[in-house]
Amino acid sequence: MLRRNTAPAVAPDSLPRPTMPQRRRVFFISDRTGLTVEALGSSLLTQFADVEFVRTTRPFIDTVEKAREVIAEVNESNHELGTRPLVFSSIVDDAVREEIRKADGQVLDVFERFIVPLEAELGVKSTHAVGKSHSAGNAKDYNHRIEAINYTLSHDDGVTHRQLDEADIILVGVSRSGKTPTCLYMAMQFGIKAANYPLIPEDLEANRLPPSLLPHKHKVWGLSIAPDRLHQIRKERRPDSKYAALENCRYEVSAAEKLMRQTDIPFLDSTTKSIEEIATHMLHEAHLVRRVY
Repeated sequence: MLRRNTAPAVAPDSLPRPTMPQRRRVFFISDRTGLTVEALGSSLLTQFADVEFVRTTRPFIDTVEKAREVIAEVNESNHELGTRPLVFSSIVDDAVREEIRKADGQVLDVFERFIVPLEAELGVKSTHAVGKSHSAGNAKDYNHRIEAINYTLSHDDGVTHRQLDEADIILVGVSRSGKTPTCLYMAMQFGIKAANYPLIPEDLEANRLPPSLLPHKHKVWGLSIAPDRLHQIRKERRPDSKYAALENCRYEVSAAEKLMRQTDIPFLDSTTKSIEEIATHMLHEAHLVRRVY
């Protein structure tokens, strides 16, 4: 005997609705470039995956007048989104910092949270000098970084084989596997002279490193990538070409990894790693000196 379902119907308004991710505006405010506070703040925000952060960086806020303009922007965003913005600040000047504290939001003062405890522990007053973390005050270190960037740019994508003996590291891999951005990151962040060379079809067919790299094999590192991801990247650059075809991508990646294994070249898969992760891993494994400016 069939029984009729007599349970009361559920009203549409009572059904569970998908929750929208929380959106918060984030301001990074600095009296210099903002790179330091942006890096620190962004690192902290990665721990809150369920929140959508709308980021804004305001560098060179080094007067009370500029601080008031930024605070007006912060307060306006509060009214727009209906939530208090987060404000990461790395201001040195006391008067400007005091102005930033008036923001209608959660102000996280990096200077106060770190410098003040350090002063107490060291028993020494800090200089309160603006721009020390990214200054060009040390001419020798600054010039070294410029030389590294120039070297890396001139040795990008196998443009020249000259002066490879000056390279700190040489990256190889198939085209579009992430060699150029990784090299530039190492040069700009750590003053590393990084050259890179694409493994072209002739190299893959011969299953050997290019002859010009053999004398420097001890500092050669490889990058690989998932064929599907390589296909996506290449088809945006050259759609409907053999270069971008999935079958060709699979062949090149497989042949490149075979070459690197047979020639004992250490390599990393760049598919799911950030440039920062790739560069840091390589510098650590290659025992290269990280020059922090």
